[in-house]
Amino acid sequence: MSSEQSFEFTKDNIDIYLKEVAKEYRKQVGKGMPAEFILIGGASVLLNYGFRNMTTDIDAMIRAASGMKDAINKVGDRFGLPNGWLNADFQHTDSYTPKLAEFSVYYRTYSNVLSIRTVASEYLIAMKLRSGRQYKSDLSDVLGILAEHERRGTPIAMKQIQKAVTDLYGDWNSLSEMSQTFIGNVMANGNFEQLYKETALGEQETRKLLVQFEKNYPGVTKEANVDSIAENLQKKADKVSVLTELRRKKKDSQKNTP
Repeated sequence: MSSEQSFEFTKDNIDIYLKEVAKEYRKQVGKGMPAEFILIGGASVLLNYGFRNMTTDIDAMIRAASGMKDAINKVGDRFGLPNGWLNADFQHTDSYTPKLAEFSVYYRTYSNVLSIRTVASEYLIAMKLRSGRQYKSDLSDVLGILAEHERRGTPIAMKQIQKAVTDLYGDWNSLSEMSQTFIGNVMANGNFEQLYKETALGEQETRKLLVQFEKNYPGVTKEANVDSIAENLQKKADKVSVLTELRRKKKDSQKNTP
């Protein structure tokens, strides 16, 4: 976890930077060595949906010749982008699986050499549930995707999400209990728009609490403990997270079940 100011990528500038990477890559290797990026995470949300304005980096599965790394770095230097602005680091996280490529969808091709694919709909929801980070935008992204598909007239059903999780990760129980509780309750609730607003606000407040905590206790926050730290900070700030509220509702429901 870091409190450093991050660069903001938008749908418009992502397209610009990818186009420049394609041009630079083609200069280096020619048009006979095609490349492919499979974008996931925040970048995939931006390219497929309209509810989110920005992301702080671009996560991708990169399939290309060795010249691609130089092309990415040159474009980053030219536009003053942060180191690692486009990276494959997510492949070291729990949400990664090589099966993402199989369930990705075509987005567009730049300079006849770089094809872009994305992960969308229930498969992107499955990834977000697998991550389930309260201090990022994982849960609000799930709700935003559900709400936007509902507005489009292509609602996503629970069975589609369950199939996507199984397709990617082998079993529904590959999700944490928290993520299972979260998606079960929001699908039963159905008010995705309102839950999105509440959850996005809660995530924003949690990030502020974590930034302040990191300033007060540098180096303490790690990936392994950040969720428990976030929950404790919420309690101290007298903030009830959406997850806490959903857990409470689940317990109440179980008590009332004969």
